[in-house]
Amino acid sequence: MAAVESRPLSPNPPRIRVLPDLLISQIAAGEVVERPAAALKELLENSLDAGAKSLDIELLAGGIRRIRVADDGHGIAASELPLALARHATSKIGSLEELERVSSLGFRGEALASLAAVARLSVVSVTAGARHGARIEAAGGETGAVEPAAHDAGTVVCADDLFYNTPARRKFLKSEATEFGHCDEVARRIALARPEVAMTLTHNGRRVWSAPGQSLRARARDLLGAEFDDAAVELSEPGEAITLSGLAALPRYTRHARDQQYVYVNGRFVRDKLIAHALRSAYADVLHGDRQPALVLFLALDPARVDVNVHPGKSEVRFRDAHAVHQFVFHAIRKALARPGESAAAPTADPLAWVRPSAPVGGGTMPWSARAQQGQLSALSVREPAAFYQTLFGVNAGPGADAPVIDAPAAPIPPLGFALGQLHGVYVLAQNAEGLVLVDMHAAHERILYERFKAAFDAAGVAAQPLLAPIAVALGERDRALVEREAALLSRLGFDVAPLSEREVAVRSIPAMLPSIDVPAMLREVLDEIADHGASHAVESGRNEALSTMACHGAVRANRQLTIAEMNALLRQMEETERSGQCNHG
Repeated sequence: MAAVESRPLSPNPPRIRVLPDLLISQIAAGEVVERPAAALKELLENSLDAGAKSLDIELLAGGIRRIRVADDGHGIAASELPLALARHATSKIGSLEELERVSSLGFRGEALASLAAVARLSVVSVTAGARHGARIEAAGGETGAVEPAAHDAGTVVCADDLFYNTPARRKFLKSEATEFGHCDEVARRIALARPEVAMTLTHNGRRVWSAPGQSLRARARDLLGAEFDDAAVELSEPGEAITLSGLAALPRYTRHARDQQYVYVNGRFVRDKLIAHALRSAYADVLHGDRQPALVLFLALDPARVDVNVHPGKSEVRFRDAHAVHQFVFHAIRKALARPGESAAAPTADPLAWVRPSAPVGGGTMPWSARAQQGQLSALSVREPAAFYQTLFGVNAGPGADAPVIDAPAAPIPPLGFALGQLHGVYVLAQNAEGLVLVDMHAAHERILYERFKAAFDAAGVAAQPLLAPIAVALGERDRALVEREAALLSRLGFDVAPLSEREVAVRSIPAMLPSIDVPAMLREVLDEIADHGASHAVESGRNEALSTMACHGAVRANRQLTIAEMNALLRQMEETERSGQCNHG
């Protein structure tokens, strides 16, 4: 290891001195105005605090050459324009009590002053009832005089040549495209937070996007795309002290990154680890691998219960009762995702116009009746499922027959429709009011069992079925130790396991819902799940993994031939089961 050269102490240590005002402002600006996107965020928040209903954003060179924001808010009086550019001057708060209950987006009084220190800044504004507007300019820490200016309403702030007087800082900026990407994202966050506000974004003279004042769902569709809108469910969960609302996408629409996770606390976009953990936990049963959920959520609570004065960027918050917030968000999202039928949406493509019995779909074996084979289906549209079903399987199907008797004109069509047959021993083909539905029977049955196991476990543990004769299972040293240490958890899972010898244990009971399982294989996998999650987390994550393993073992296997009645029973159970549109593995 190389020796570090030591410096002798100077006989004349440097003297403490007061920094120049411009340097103080430039240092402060480094915290508030890190890049063009940060400056844009501050300007947009100022406009919203001013009651703007329309925002026009103009950028040049990714915001490096110019950031211009025009709004129709209440404006700034000419006499107050110099104060607007002064450090720590604000109309948002005036006391510590107001700071502790701040509800505005801005409150520090640093944004315009910071921009004036590192850019060429101009502000033009007019208030309601004023005969004309006023203009003020600032650059390099010098503020000019207030001058009359022609302006219709509101305020226009223009920041040119960002970091022109701090070249070292400008070198840290990325390419024009990268900086514009950050600005675009900031504008989208603001647009989603306030969908009633019309917004337009222009870059280098080209209009990038424009959104009128609209509903949240319409704004989300415009900015996040039709796929998000099609998969999103609405949330409205009021609580005694907290309210959660917004849109959460079902698991069929996920992202590889968190780029479509928009979380707002009292209207302010935040990145909060506690909320992120609650969201991830709520999606745990239905999210595949490292995929990320997409959502636009608004958390509202008493401003006194959340501290927004944590970081100059104001994107971090601290909750007074963090656990209560975590649990509220977790349960609200789980409740929204668990609605039966939410994730079993009807196909959006046009349904087949005619059913041709001479060419069965997918080439699978289907129980076509003699009447169907005689071609009596040729005139029945798939938009008449009940009549089609009766023609396919026979109107006079008696007791014990696979196809139930249906009153075609009056029968309500279930969301997943009626089973037509089985394809390749893996899929159930059904028909609903919109068209055809394809169901992976193993995945569906696995989810049904899993939800039943969880409900039973939460109530009183999984019911156990004693075995007529104990089954000896050979286990390694680790697993035998787990059997002794986690006996109570295994019992709640439906297993009665006791040591039999130094190398074996005796299984005396198994989960009653799984009468036909490979007991040794299942026990080993359950022990693996408990070991992976640790004893301290076994009742939470570990138990879910163990229950998922049990459900996978107990679910109907591929190539098992089901009767029409069994297929219909599976479809009806899916319609009544939470999260039935997604398997346990996401």
